[in-house]
Amino acid sequence: EGAWQMSLAMLISGSIGAFVLLSGMAVIDVVFWRCLIGAFTLFLFIRFSKQPLRRIPRTILLLAIAGGVALVINWLLLFAAYSRISMGLATVVYNTQPFMLVLMSMLLGERVTLTKWGWLLLAFSGVVLLLLSELRHPNAQWLSGMAMALGAAFFYALTAMVARRLRQLPPQHIALIQVLTGVVMLLPLAHISAPAQPFSWAMVLTLGILHTGVMYQLLYSAIQKLPTPLIGSLSFIYPLVAIVIDNLLFGHSLSLVQMTGGVL
Repeated sequence: EGAWQMSLAMLISGSIGAFVLLSGMAVIDVVFWRCLIGAFTLFLFIRFSKQPLRRIPRTILLLAIAGGVALVINWLLLFAAYSRISMGLATVVYNTQPFMLVLMSMLLGERVTLTKWGWLLLAFSGVVLLLLSELRHPNAQWLSGMAMALGAAFFYALTAMVARRLRQLPPQHIALIQVLTGVVMLLPLAHISAPAQPFSWAMVLTLGILHTGVMYQLLYSAIQKLPTPLIGSLSFIYPLVAIVIDNLLFGHSLSLVQMTGGVL
Protein backbone atom coordinates (compact mmCIF):
# COMPACT_ATOMS: atom_id res chain seq x y z
CA GLU A 1 0.00 0.00 0.00
CA GLY A 2 2.79 2.44 0.91
CA ALA A 3 4.52 1.98 -2.46
CA TRP A 4 1.45 2.89 -4.53
CA GLN A 5 0.68 5.85 -2.24
CA MET A 6 4.25 7.15 -2.68
CA SER A 7 4.13 6.58 -6.45
CA LEU A 8 0.80 8.43 -6.80
CA ALA A 9 2.07 11.29 -4.59
CA MET A 10 5.13 11.67 -6.82
CA LEU A 11 3.02 11.59 -10.00
CA ILE A 12 0.91 14.46 -8.62
CA SER A 13 4.04 16.34 -7.44
CA GLY A 14 5.52 16.28 -10.93
CA SER A 15 3.03 18.91 -12.13
CA ILE A 16 3.51 21.37 -9.23
CA GLY A 17 6.10 23.50 -11.07
CA ALA A 18 3.83 23.95 -14.09
CA PHE A 19 0.91 25.12 -11.93
CA VAL A 20 3.18 27.56 -10.03
CA LEU A 21 4.52 29.07 -13.27
CA LEU A 22 1.10 29.20 -14.96
CA SER A 23 -0.47 30.96 -11.94
CA GLY A 24 1.65 34.03 -12.72
CA MET A 25 1.73 34.98 -9.04
CA ALA A 26 4.58 35.96 -6.70
CA VAL A 27 6.20 33.02 -4.89
CA ILE A 28 5.11 34.08 -1.37
CA ASP A 29 1.51 34.56 -2.54
CA VAL A 30 1.41 31.14 -4.24
CA VAL A 31 2.72 29.41 -1.10
CA PHE A 32 0.33 31.37 1.16
CA TRP A 33 -2.76 30.46 -0.89
CA ARG A 34 -1.54 26.88 -1.25
CA CYS A 35 -1.31 26.61 2.56
CA LEU A 36 -4.68 28.29 3.17
CA ILE A 37 -6.64 26.26 0.59
CA GLY A 38 -4.76 23.11 1.59
CA ALA A 39 -5.74 23.70 5.24
CA PHE A 40 -9.45 23.96 4.34
CA THR A 41 -9.20 20.82 2.22
CA LEU A 42 -7.43 18.83 4.93
CA PHE A 43 -9.87 20.07 7.59
CA LEU A 44 -12.78 18.76 5.48
CA PHE A 45 -11.00 15.42 4.96
CA ILE A 46 -10.47 15.09 8.72
CA ARG A 47 -14.03 16.24 9.50
CA PHE A 48 -15.52 13.42 7.42
CA SER A 49 -12.90 10.78 8.26
CA LYS A 50 -12.91 8.21 11.03
CA GLN A 51 -9.94 9.98 12.67
CA PRO A 52 -11.26 13.30 14.03
CA LEU A 53 -8.96 15.92 15.56
CA ARG A 54 -7.96 15.18 19.12
CA ARG A 55 -5.63 16.61 21.76
CA ILE A 56 -1.98 16.23 20.67
CA PRO A 57 0.89 16.02 23.20
CA ARG A 58 2.93 19.24 23.27
CA THR A 59 6.22 17.61 22.13
CA ILE A 60 4.52 15.97 19.14
CA LEU A 61 2.77 19.23 18.23
CA LEU A 62 6.04 21.21 18.36
CA LEU A 63 7.76 18.59 16.19
CA ALA A 64 4.93 18.78 13.63
CA ILE A 65 5.16 22.61 13.63
CA ALA A 66 8.95 22.40 13.09
CA GLY A 67 8.26 20.11 10.13
CA GLY A 68 5.79 22.72 8.84
CA VAL A 69 8.42 25.48 9.00
CA ALA A 70 10.83 23.26 7.03
CA LEU A 71 8.11 22.40 4.49
CA VAL A 72 7.20 26.03 3.82
CA ILE A 73 10.87 27.10 3.47
CA ASN A 74 11.28 24.19 1.01
CA TRP A 75 8.35 25.46 -1.11
CA LEU A 76 9.56 29.08 -1.05
CA LEU A 77 13.08 28.12 -2.17
CA LEU A 78 11.95 25.68 -4.86
CA PHE A 79 9.35 28.01 -6.38
CA ALA A 80 11.87 30.88 -6.37
CA ALA A 81 14.35 28.62 -8.18
CA TYR A 82 11.85 28.18 -11.06
CA SER A 83 12.27 31.84 -12.02
CA ARG A 84 16.08 31.59 -12.08
CA ILE A 85 16.66 28.23 -13.75
CA SER A 86 14.19 26.15 -15.75
CA MET A 87 11.58 24.01 -14.04
CA GLY A 88 13.40 20.90 -15.30
CA LEU A 89 16.83 21.93 -14.02
CA ALA A 90 15.41 23.05 -10.67
CA THR A 91 13.77 19.63 -10.40
CA VAL A 92 16.97 17.67 -11.06
CA VAL A 93 18.88 19.65 -8.43
CA TYR A 94 15.95 19.35 -6.00
CA ASN A 95 16.10 15.59 -6.44
CA THR A 96 19.31 15.36 -4.52
CA GLN A 97 16.83 15.17 -1.59
CA PRO A 98 16.58 11.33 -1.64
CA PHE A 99 20.32 11.21 -0.89
CA MET A 100 19.97 13.78 1.88
CA LEU A 101 17.06 11.78 3.30
CA VAL A 102 19.06 8.52 3.25
CA LEU A 103 22.11 10.24 4.84
CA MET A 104 19.93 11.74 7.60
CA SER A 105 18.40 8.32 8.27
CA MET A 106 21.90 6.78 8.48
CA LEU A 107 22.92 9.41 11.06
CA LEU A 108 19.88 8.31 13.07
CA GLY A 109 20.91 4.66 12.91
CA GLU A 110 18.99 3.28 9.92
CA ARG A 111 21.03 0.78 7.85
CA VAL A 112 21.29 1.21 4.08
CA THR A 113 22.79 -1.58 1.97
CA LEU A 114 25.29 -0.99 -0.83
CA THR A 115 22.79 -2.44 -3.31
CA LYS A 116 20.24 0.22 -2.36
CA TRP A 117 22.89 2.94 -2.70
CA GLY A 118 23.65 1.54 -6.15
CA TRP A 119 20.03 1.84 -7.29
CA LEU A 120 19.77 5.38 -5.89
CA LEU A 121 22.93 6.44 -7.74
CA LEU A 122 21.69 4.83 -10.96
CA ALA A 123 18.36 6.66 -10.68
CA PHE A 124 20.07 9.98 -10.00
CA SER A 125 22.48 9.53 -12.92
CA GLY A 126 19.38 9.12 -15.09
CA VAL A 127 17.98 12.42 -13.84
CA VAL A 128 21.31 14.17 -14.55
CA LEU A 129 21.33 12.75 -18.11
CA LEU A 130 17.82 14.09 -18.62
CA LEU A 131 19.04 17.65 -18.16
CA LEU A 132 22.60 17.35 -19.44
CA SER A 133 22.05 19.92 -22.19
CA GLU A 134 20.90 22.57 -19.72
CA LEU A 135 23.73 21.83 -17.29
CA ARG A 136 26.19 22.71 -20.06
CA HIS A 137 24.70 26.16 -20.68
CA PRO A 138 24.19 27.98 -17.37
CA ASN A 139 22.74 31.50 -17.45
CA ALA A 140 23.54 34.50 -15.23
CA GLN A 141 21.11 33.41 -12.50
CA TRP A 142 22.24 29.79 -12.60
CA LEU A 143 24.17 29.75 -9.30
CA SER A 144 21.44 31.35 -7.18
CA GLY A 145 18.81 29.05 -8.74
CA MET A 146 20.98 25.99 -8.07
CA ALA A 147 21.59 27.08 -4.45
CA MET A 148 17.86 27.61 -3.90
CA ALA A 149 16.99 24.20 -5.34
CA LEU A 150 19.65 22.53 -3.14
CA GLY A 151 18.33 24.39 -0.08
CA ALA A 152 14.79 23.27 -0.95
CA ALA A 153 16.02 19.66 -1.17
CA PHE A 154 17.59 19.88 2.31
CA PHE A 155 14.41 21.26 3.89
CA TYR A 156 12.25 18.66 2.13
CA ALA A 157 14.45 15.85 3.51
CA LEU A 158 14.14 17.45 6.96
CA THR A 159 10.33 17.52 6.61
CA ALA A 160 10.27 13.84 5.59
CA MET A 161 12.45 12.87 8.58
CA VAL A 162 10.06 14.71 10.92
CA ALA A 163 7.07 12.92 9.34
CA ARG A 164 8.76 9.57 10.06
CA ARG A 165 8.94 10.55 13.76
CA LEU A 166 5.20 11.30 13.86
CA ARG A 167 3.84 7.80 13.27
CA GLN A 168 1.34 8.23 16.12
CA LEU A 169 -0.42 11.01 14.17
CA PRO A 170 -2.65 10.32 11.12
CA PRO A 171 -1.06 11.69 7.89
CA GLN A 172 -3.80 14.29 7.30
CA HIS A 173 -3.31 15.66 10.86
CA ILE A 174 0.43 16.16 10.22
CA ALA A 175 -0.28 17.91 6.93
CA LEU A 176 -2.96 20.16 8.50
CA ILE A 177 -0.63 21.31 11.31
CA GLN A 178 2.09 22.04 8.75
CA VAL A 179 -0.02 24.07 6.32
CA LEU A 180 -1.56 26.04 9.21
CA THR A 181 2.02 26.79 10.30
CA GLY A 182 2.60 28.07 6.76
CA VAL A 183 -0.47 30.34 6.91
CA VAL A 184 0.78 31.91 10.17
CA MET A 185 4.36 32.27 8.82
CA LEU A 186 3.32 33.95 5.56
CA LEU A 187 0.33 36.04 6.70
CA PRO A 188 2.45 39.17 7.39
CA LEU A 189 4.29 38.82 4.05
CA ALA A 190 1.69 37.74 1.49
CA HIS A 191 -0.70 39.89 -0.55
CA ILE A 192 -4.04 38.72 0.84
CA SER A 193 -6.05 39.93 -2.19
CA ALA A 194 -7.31 37.01 -4.26
CA PRO A 195 -5.79 36.24 -7.69
CA ALA A 196 -7.26 38.64 -10.26
CA GLN A 197 -7.67 36.19 -13.14
CA PRO A 198 -10.01 33.17 -13.03
CA PHE A 199 -7.21 31.09 -14.59
CA SER A 200 -4.85 32.03 -11.71
CA TRP A 201 -7.59 31.01 -9.27
CA ALA A 202 -7.90 27.63 -11.00
CA MET A 203 -4.13 27.07 -10.73
CA VAL A 204 -3.99 28.07 -7.03
CA LEU A 205 -7.09 26.02 -6.12
CA THR A 206 -5.57 22.95 -7.77
CA LEU A 207 -2.29 23.52 -5.89
CA GLY A 208 -4.20 23.77 -2.60
CA ILE A 209 -6.66 20.90 -3.08
CA LEU A 210 -4.79 18.33 -5.19
CA HIS A 211 -1.10 19.13 -4.67
CA THR A 212 -1.47 19.82 -0.93
CA GLY A 213 -4.65 18.32 0.55
CA VAL A 214 -4.63 15.07 -1.42
CA MET A 215 -0.91 14.69 -2.17
CA TYR A 216 0.41 15.23 1.37
CA GLN A 217 -2.03 12.70 2.82
CA LEU A 218 -0.67 10.13 0.36
CA LEU A 219 2.96 11.18 0.91
CA TYR A 220 2.95 11.13 4.72
CA SER A 221 1.00 7.88 4.81
CA ALA A 222 3.66 6.31 2.55
CA ILE A 223 6.59 7.82 4.51
CA GLN A 224 5.25 6.28 7.73
CA LYS A 225 5.07 2.81 6.12
CA LEU A 226 8.11 2.50 3.84
CA PRO A 227 11.87 2.11 4.51
CA THR A 228 13.90 5.24 3.69
CA PRO A 229 15.79 3.80 0.63
CA LEU A 230 12.47 2.88 -1.03
CA ILE A 231 11.08 6.37 -0.30
CA GLY A 232 14.23 7.79 -1.92
CA SER A 233 13.97 5.57 -4.98
CA LEU A 234 10.27 6.24 -5.61
CA SER A 235 10.97 9.99 -5.29
CA PHE A 236 12.58 9.85 -8.75
CA ILE A 237 9.13 9.47 -10.34
CA TYR A 238 8.66 13.17 -9.56
CA PRO A 239 11.45 14.62 -11.76
CA LEU A 240 10.54 12.30 -14.63
CA VAL A 241 6.94 13.56 -14.63
CA ALA A 242 8.12 17.18 -14.23
CA ILE A 243 10.43 16.91 -17.24
CA VAL A 244 7.72 15.37 -19.44
CA ILE A 245 5.31 18.20 -18.46
CA ASP A 246 8.08 20.78 -19.05
CA ASN A 247 8.41 19.33 -22.55
CA LEU A 248 4.66 19.25 -23.30
CA LEU A 249 3.72 22.67 -21.86
CA PHE A 250 6.85 24.77 -22.32
CA GLY A 251 8.35 23.10 -25.41
CA HIS A 252 11.60 21.86 -23.85
CA SER A 253 12.22 18.81 -26.08
CA LEU A 254 14.16 15.74 -24.93
CA SER A 255 17.20 14.42 -26.79
CA LEU A 256 18.09 10.73 -27.15
CA VAL A 257 20.55 11.08 -24.24
CA GLN A 258 17.85 12.63 -22.08
CA MET A 259 15.37 9.88 -23.00
CA THR A 260 18.00 7.31 -21.94
CA GLY A 261 18.19 9.13 -18.62
CA GLY A 262 14.42 8.78 -18.26
CA VAL A 263 14.71 5.01 -18.70
CA LEU A 264 17.45 4.87 -16.02
